[in-house]
Amino acid sequence: MEEKQYLIDSLSIEESWRVFRIMAEFVEGIETLSEVHNAVTIFGSARVKPDDAYYKKTEILARLLAQNGFSVITGGGPGIMEAANKGASEAGGKSVGMNIRLPFEQKPNPYANIHLDYKYFFIRKVMFVKYAMAYVILPGGFGTMDELFEALTLIQTKRIKSFPLILMGSDYWQGLLDWMKKTMLQESKIQSADLELIQIIDDPEEVVKHIKKYVIV
Repeated sequence: MEEKQYLIDSLSIEESWRVFRIMAEFVEGIETLSEVHNAVTIFGSARVKPDDAYYKKTEILARLLAQNGFSVITGGGPGIMEAANKGASEAGGKSVGMNIRLPFEQKPNPYANIHLDYKYFFIRKVMFVKYAMAYVILPGGFGTMDELFEALTLIQTKRIKSFPLILMGSDYWQGLLDWMKKTMLQESKIQSADLELIQIIDDPEEVVKHIKKYVIV
């Protein structure tokens, strides 16, 4: 009986300390990012290599954003995230990498000149939304989809102010949008106005122009 009570007490203490660790990650994130303004968050696959066309296009986009006065935020890892941090930092812009500690794939890239390291996904996701003036989303997997649909949900339900949601890579995204129109919309699971929240733009210069319509730098 005493051993059982000891285990219960130990678990309770561990839960209490978890609250403080969560608070510490929030505080560090807010203090670090409070100096980051007019930020565009770029998402995409960690598995893309430097010779991939999307890597190169992301690098160009991030460079243009930095040259136009925007900061760039990414998940801090390899692939598309690395390309975005590289383009922004080499153009002299603020290049934020918000790395998540994972057992595979996610290693911090060397191009972020502002670096944060997270244990908790949900804190990192709050920071993406809180400090972004726009999202640009390139081809990716489950994590990329998660960020896209969370932003759509928050904007649709008016939990956050609407901001540009841009998909780059029409060949990759068109099938998803067609399904949303032919299935979700036709079955009244969403409204036509919900689809208008998403823009597909393939050219980096056009992406920057579109964002500048909504954001004064």
